[in-house]
Amino acid sequence: MFKGLKRQVKYQTAKVNSKLEERADPKIQLEQAIAEAQNQQRLLMERAATVVARQKQTELQLNRAMDDLAKINQSTRQALVLAQQAAAAGDATKAAQYNQAAESFADQLVSLEKRVEDLKQMSLQTAQASEQAKAAVKQSATRYQQQLAERNKLLGQLEQARMQEQLNAATSQLNQSVGSDVPSLEQVRDKIEARYAKAVGTSELGNATVESRMLEVQEAVVGAQAQSRLEQIKAQMALEAGGAAPEPAGSAGTLAAPATGELSMPPGGTEGSSAED
Repeated sequence: MFKGLKRQVKYQTAKVNSKLEERADPKIQLEQAIAEAQNQQRLLMERAATVVARQKQTELQLNRAMDDLAKINQSTRQALVLAQQAAAAGDATKAAQYNQAAESFADQLVSLEKRVEDLKQMSLQTAQASEQAKAAVKQSATRYQQQLAERNKLLGQLEQARMQEQLNAATSQLNQSVGSDVPSLEQVRDKIEARYAKAVGTSELGNATVESRMLEVQEAVVGAQAQSRLEQIKAQMALEAGGAAPEPAGSAGTLAAPATGELSMPPGGTEGSSAED
């Protein structure tokens, strides 16, 4: 029962996290990641500073212990010299006192020598830790700079993605119908093309009607001229028939042209053929 409840809680937690991840703004997440990296960099620098400070402190203690060791060593030597001088002078009391002082200095020398050795070992260890801390800080700083550069790159890509999404949405909206109240671009185009085609067709029909009327006028003029010419020929033939006997059919005679023009009659010609000419 407890395991099932625990599994259900984990599932709900993962589900909530998944929804939050889907709704999260990538720009804010980038800022969070950079802030976390910056915080880690600050903590690392603080720890490294503590290590370096410890190493510096150990060096100061070692230097001070070595100075004390040198002073006590010198005091021990001086006490031994004074003891020898007092013994040479026959002053056994002073000689004994100087020897006791030398022994006390010797005890301090042993203690200080041990402390100096311990400080030397500690100084080596803190020096190594300090170098490691400095290297870690340097690597962390380099990694942080790379993260900043990657952040700027990702922000640029995010901005481009948003612009492309807006462009895609605008293009999709243009390609879709905007509703029954407002015609789409394709509908307006079809309507304009239909009006243009109708206007061009009407114009072509109008031009064809004008041309046919012109042709009828030209044919009427030609017909009137032919009728007038036919009347002239009939009149001339009537005059010729009254003045002289008509020539037999099939002869090669010709009719004299009137004053307004000449008309040649082919052999065996008829009035119908003259009218068609």
